[in-house]
Amino acid sequence: MDFTDIAPALPTVSLVDVASYLPGEPVPTDYFTQYSRSDRMARNVMFRSPRTRHHVARDETAVDMVERAVEPLVQRHGRDEIAGIDVLLTHTQLPDNPVLGPGSEVAKRLGMNPGWVIDVHNGGCAAFVHMMGLARMILQTTSARTALIATSQNCAGPVFTQTEIRKLAQAPVPGDGCGVGLLVKNSDAPILDVQTRTYPEFAGDMSFCTDVNRDGDFDFATDRKYWEPGTGQACVSFTESRITKVFARGNRLVPELAHAVCDRIGVKGRDIDTFVTNQPNRLFLRNWHEALELPAERHPDTFDSCGNLFAAGIPVTLDTENRAERLRNGSVVLMAAFAHAGDFAGAAAVRWGAAR
Repeated sequence: MDFTDIAPALPTVSLVDVASYLPGEPVPTDYFTQYSRSDRMARNVMFRSPRTRHHVARDETAVDMVERAVEPLVQRHGRDEIAGIDVLLTHTQLPDNPVLGPGSEVAKRLGMNPGWVIDVHNGGCAAFVHMMGLARMILQTTSARTALIATSQNCAGPVFTQTEIRKLAQAPVPGDGCGVGLLVKNSDAPILDVQTRTYPEFAGDMSFCTDVNRDGDFDFATDRKYWEPGTGQACVSFTESRITKVFARGNRLVPELAHAVCDRIGVKGRDIDTFVTNQPNRLFLRNWHEALELPAERHPDTFDSCGNLFAAGIPVTLDTENRAERLRNGSVVLMAAFAHAGDFAGAAAVRWGAAR
């Protein structure tokens, strides 16, 4: 055997803790029903609303949200440990500054001086898994020891309560929140595998329109670039035919990536202890755990209390389960999500051992 062909074993990286933050008081669905108009799109399963959701305040920034989400990590691990983070990755649904993400300001706010600061704009609802993979790679291949990954979903309040947008069928579905994860180069809660896949054939299938007319319809005839002056209200747009395609993709992609990770770590899907996904709607949640042959109780659900938290859905749900002491140390936690209209998806497995 030629030993020069054997790659050195990479160091183990652990997801040692998670924390989260939900802004303000819960917002009831009644807020939206008073504005809603008769619309057959509202009957679509993709837009069946949660009971409540949270909305960021007008002046609450993504940096504010991360700082508040990180506070439990500071309490559990010490301010010096968090200030000494080597790698900082952030994902924000609605950047406060369109030119740059919040990474550098987060570092300043938390007293950090990391060697790596990366604002990860893609990844969508799978961004937490995406950043776990990126952070693990950096920790395994450099002298960096610790990483903080942060996902902020902050567009529900600012975007979906606009006077014309709040009439739309999709307006009640999103909620705001922030989730963070602490990664350390050790074997306390090892990341067993991370798989991400890009599906370029679906790129561009999510439309963004800057003109919603007074009837609540997207007016593509008068659409403008988002940076151009105008009075229209901006939002992600949907058509019924496109929704049908996205629903079919989501049903396929999340179990596909979840099974891929299970195969690599040698575990059957039905033997996973806890399955945590993004939380788009109730039907996706049901279909996903059924595809893995898992009972519903092993697939935690925060949709009805938080709505669709996009990228923050996985870490917020993980933190909710961890604080409730429903995650047993030593158990296998599988995370999976798909993003946007299905152009990206990811899954990761962790041998749980996080602090409470």
